[in-house]
Amino acid sequence: MNDLLRQIGQTLSRIIQREVRMPLPEWCSDSTQLSKTLKPGDVLLVDGTQNVSVAIKYLTQSTWSHAALYVGKSDLVTDAEGRHEALIEVDLQNGCQIVPLSSYSKYNTRICRAHGLSPTHCLQVVQFMHDKIGIKYDLRNIFDLLRYLIPTPPVPVRWRRRMIALGSGDPSKAICSSLIAQAFQSVHYPILPTVQRHDPAANNSSGYSHGEIYHIRHHSLFTPRDFDISPYFSVIKPAIEADFDYQAFVWDEKNEAVEKR
Repeated sequence: MNDLLRQIGQTLSRIIQREVRMPLPEWCSDSTQLSKTLKPGDVLLVDGTQNVSVAIKYLTQSTWSHAALYVGKSDLVTDAEGRHEALIEVDLQNGCQIVPLSSYSKYNTRICRAHGLSPTHCLQVVQFMHDKIGIKYDLRNIFDLLRYLIPTPPVPVRWRRRMIALGSGDPSKAICSSLIAQAFQSVHYPILPTVQRHDPAANNSSGYSHGEIYHIRHHSLFTPRDFDISPYFSVIKPAIEADFDYQAFVWDEKNEAVEKR
């Protein structure tokens, strides 16, 4: 029975990871530009184009469907140009794996950097992810995969985050953002703030919103979007970091910009 469930799970994972036709990104950083900007410990958010990506973006009401941790140079990977810059991510079929940075050079991405993270703790976060390489997503949990078969399921807003977290509490079933959240929690680095409970009527806020923030503390409820909205992570944009000069653009008669080379 376990073998049968695993085979069904493999089939489902292939289906939900198929690429879907989507508009080409208006702007994306190539791997060279990303390499110059990224630092070990940075979280790279990705605007994915798979079926599962569409579902995650719908459930989180966010652009970002995937997260990976940049770990710097590694002899374990080499891209087509012979570079060794690496990311560690979690994939439904392959589990926790190390991939070249160039894997996401053609996608919309965002760099999120933990502000003030000490060098020692940064190394611990990277090592935490290295230690998880090889763990697999439990493909026998069919119900855990079925949630992604419908890209836009008719789920009330208040249940959407928990739908993503379904079944992900087991380390062997870690999803991309939950494992990265664990890595930062291992050095007690906050991702979203802790909100103290008080009377919702006092400030016209709902009891639900406070309850949701409280539950976010568990790593299984973190989504890629949370690193973007976190008050403790800086958003780093490669184009600006690379000595951006707005006067380097030439504007044609159609008011379209062409950057000087």
